[in-house]
Amino acid sequence: MPVNYIVLAIPVFFALIGLELLVTRLLERDSYSLADSLNDLSCGIVQQLVEVFAKTALFAGYVFLYGSARLFEIPLGAAWAWVACFLGVDLAYYWFHRVSHRVNAVWATHVVHHQSEEYNLAVALRQGAFQGWFSWVFYLPLAVLGFPPLMFLTLSAFDTLYQFWIHTRAIGKLGPLEWVLNTPSHHRVHHACNPKYIDRNYAGTLIVWDRMFGSFKEEQDEPVYGITRPLRSWNPVWANLHVWVDLFRKARRTEHLGDRLRLFLSPPGWQPAELGGFEPPPEVDRATYQKYRTPLPRGLALYAFAQFVLVLLGTTWLLFRLGETTLPLRALGALAAVVSLVAVGGLFERKAWAAGLEWARLATAPLAAWLATGASLWTATAAVVAVGCALWLSRYTRLFQSARPEARTAA
Repeated sequence: MPVNYIVLAIPVFFALIGLELLVTRLLERDSYSLADSLNDLSCGIVQQLVEVFAKTALFAGYVFLYGSARLFEIPLGAAWAWVACFLGVDLAYYWFHRVSHRVNAVWATHVVHHQSEEYNLAVALRQGAFQGWFSWVFYLPLAVLGFPPLMFLTLSAFDTLYQFWIHTRAIGKLGPLEWVLNTPSHHRVHHACNPKYIDRNYAGTLIVWDRMFGSFKEEQDEPVYGITRPLRSWNPVWANLHVWVDLFRKARRTEHLGDRLRLFLSPPGWQPAELGGFEPPPEVDRATYQKYRTPLPRGLALYAFAQFVLVLLGTTWLLFRLGETTLPLRALGALAAVVSLVAVGGLFERKAWAAGLEWARLATAPLAAWLATGASLWTATAAVVAVGCALWLSRYTRLFQSARPEARTAA
């Protein structure tokens, strides 16, 4: 199985997130919200779990083309080949990224990355679970040209890793580097929902592609972050599905077959005249924009955070031991993690179903520990932890017995 450099970098990611959180607090710049950040990380976990089952198969397409249709024998040990492959990877990413903003069916897989109304390093880990099912096609020409699979896989991983650090408000403009590299300033523009910034700066590592192909926009004032129709949910599954649901609902209400197809192939905002025609992005003002917030009692927020940490640890254990686990165990582990993350999001929203799901999850925790480890010690530990969590959660049951309060907003 190919090395997953993204998984190996997880400890570094969290260390840098902690450092950014400390710096922004010292500078009195509030760049983090607990629910938003946990939702960012939840979406990233879901994406990594989906890739457990999809990435090897998708990579096999590259290997097949390289083995059967390559035009040249490009040496793995040549420095020029690594430079050329990096440029090819970065250019392919640019075009995938551009298409993902201009075609609804692909935007539905990429929108997850843009949903956060904050802009920080945690947002870098917020990725769409199904994006890889579209993006891999853009890299296949590199296989036909003859770039070895190991070279491609390594450089595509590092092209992704580079983009982690540019998701921050803590770094301003970087002088001459702004002409060549994608920087935090350039990428802040890309994450904006201001009409003047939308569909700009698609670069991965090199901003030169945007300058060459006319999609560059310099940061003039700090953007409003997020999407034009805010998600307003902490559910990582809904985050991956909401655009698809909206497209299919519109398609059912559309009379002509051609217009139904255009809904999926046109840019975001397009819809047939019978549904009202094109919807331009609304103007937004950072001074008055209201972010989605769902305040919780401190004890319940602490409980939800603790549950997220347990899911994160379990998922990390699963990702690092893929070679030692069976396919059924991976599937059960992935399902348990996704259900748990949905429950955490539901707790932050005080959904009526969230408490019931959480009780069921706690009840099955000892069985999950036994299936994962087969060890009586871990099973007993899980049982004790589950009982303690149930007692803690019981203090807040009344909050879920009445209708969920309307989510409040905050500037």
